[in-house]
Amino acid sequence: MASISGICSSSPTLKPRLRPAAALTTASLLRKDSVSFPTARPRPGDRSLFAQSVAREIKAELAKADGDGALIKDEKKKVLEKDPRALWRRYVDWLYQHKELGLYLDVSRVGFTDEFVAEMEPRFQAAFKAMEELEKGAIANPDEGRMVGHYWLRDPKRAPKPVLTVQIENTLEALLKFSGDVVSGKIKPPASPEGRFTQVLSVGIGGSALGPQFVAEALAPDVPPLKIRFIDNTDPAGIDHQIAQLGEELASTLVIVISKSGGTPETRNGLLEVQKAFREAGLNFAKQGVAITQENSLLDNTARIEGWLARFPMFDWVGGRTSEMSAVGLLPAALQVKNNPAALLALCWYWATDGLGSKDMVVLPYKDSLLLFSRYLQQLVMESIGKEFDLDGNRVNQGLTVYGNKGSTDQHAYIQQLRDGVHNFFVTFIEVLRDRPPGHDWELEPGVTCGDYLFGMLQL
Repeated sequence: MASISGICSSSPTLKPRLRPAAALTTASLLRKDSVSFPTARPRPGDRSLFAQSVAREIKAELAKADGDGALIKDEKKKVLEKDPRALWRRYVDWLYQHKELGLYLDVSRVGFTDEFVAEMEPRFQAAFKAMEELEKGAIANPDEGRMVGHYWLRDPKRAPKPVLTVQIENTLEALLKFSGDVVSGKIKPPASPEGRFTQVLSVGIGGSALGPQFVAEALAPDVPPLKIRFIDNTDPAGIDHQIAQLGEELASTLVIVISKSGGTPETRNGLLEVQKAFREAGLNFAKQGVAITQENSLLDNTARIEGWLARFPMFDWVGGRTSEMSAVGLLPAALQVKNNPAALLALCWYWATDGLGSKDMVVLPYKDSLLLFSRYLQQLVMESIGKEFDLDGNRVNQGLTVYGNKGSTDQHAYIQQLRDGVHNFFVTFIEVLRDRPPGHDWELEPGVTCGDYLFGMLQL
């Protein structure tokens, strides 16, 4: 379960209220003229968690006059809404909940106004219409004449042609069967004394590596059936390190090579290095190699001719950075074991950056397993919307810079600049609402767990 939130510019006099457990940890950690806000669900009747502040834009004439008594016209000034009842109403109005997924999205402390929402309504309607056309198979990349249909992977019935639906469903079925056979030991490495695969080595770069890395970090159990490693660079020392760490288990390692085009130089280099290690160990790479690539690519043909263990398709209409729900992400994952949240986030990001990327987005997840989430979002967002021209050929030079790391760790690192430096950012906080599985909580002292300290760091 997770909750996602953000912060906005605020007053230097603001002092957030904390849970008692949170006050035991650290000093104030956000910039002094910014405001954090709670993401956990309140206890019944407890509104103190929400009695903070939110920046709102109001007309200057509603604020104050200038020194000569004349009202400042046609300007807006940010002021703070501090009334706890108004803040509570805003929280209730703007909280998105998906109880089946355990997902909560709180945008109430981002200071957009009702007027701004009304102003954005035509843009959202245009975006929804464009999305509808994309789902029907409209060309989304005019330079390459390609559709963009990664969302069909999550719901194959949305694909505009039956043949696409069949391709997706057949690939998913084949992936599930292959991964199940590997985990169960039905598919065995030929020279392993264990008689089964024990490791996965994924060779890819960019979206072909970062998505699987993130999922492996975030969702893997404490003792996965297969441990997974990644070669995601053409650095010889890094490649040697990964192979050395495998040691004798190279004989029981399933190697997944991922390249959409089949000719990515970094992936090719990694493949050749791994094949060399197999030869030197007297192992048959083909019996332990899996290719994920477009049909009839150089990699696909190589795997077919050499008789690799398995081949799975990447589709022309799925980009690397959005391929996590394709074979790229699902095979490693399988082996490791207010009603539109996307629109709400888009609204907040647009408001916070003036629609031009005028501020950076800092992503702070308060959970070890989400360490790579900011890097995953960094590629997903910056490669997707960082553009020189719009679709009409206008030069726009816009995008959104994304960076971040673990929130609790970085409160002792670059958050110093967020507190005291240039106000050129906004923050998205991510809190995991369940620290441990039910029944496994342990109190450090009466009424206080490790997770309470983590929550306290987030609130500070």
